[in-house]
Amino acid sequence: MVCGRCISAVKSELDQLHIGYVSVVLGEVELSASLSVELKEKLREALQSKGFALIDDRRSRLIEQVKSIIIELVHYSSERLTVNLSDYIVEKVHLDYHHISDLFSEVTGYTIEKYYIAQKVERIKELLVYDELSLSEIADQLNYSSVAHLSAQFKKVTGLTPTYYKKVGADKRKPLDEVL
Repeated sequence: MVCGRCISAVKSELDQLHIGYVSVVLGEVELSASLSVELKEKLREALQSKGFALIDDRRSRLIEQVKSIIIELVHYSSERLTVNLSDYIVEKVHLDYHHISDLFSEVTGYTIEKYYIAQKVERIKELLVYDELSLSEIADQLNYSSVAHLSAQFKKVTGLTPTYYKKVGADKRKPLDEVL
């Protein structure tokens, strides 16, 4: 799940199947009781019909949790990152960062840092298309040390300068769950 509409869609499926839940947040659902095998399969099918996957193995859950933390941080939080990304993730998942990082790279084929940068670039694209903030304001909002750093990273990932992207951009955005 990568947005508020995703959360609403998952809640709706849970309600339709009469499955009680404690909370539904980006990438995670806490159920109020265990599910029978049949009900779990119905939920899996219902979620798949909406484009979601039911992830119930520990490794995959951790990867999705890390992705959700990064998406929340980059796209939905006004909180400024005041610590290293690695420390921020450790604070959220309460596991050793080297373990998280190794597992993430092994399962996804790319690093947490690369995923974080890809999400930041998608956020930059969104803000450029909205055309409400200057590049300097975008750089500040996304914790870049300078506009030059933002521009260099943006060009490295997209092949375009932010200014050029702003002219041609809206059709080049990706859904958040398809980044990387």
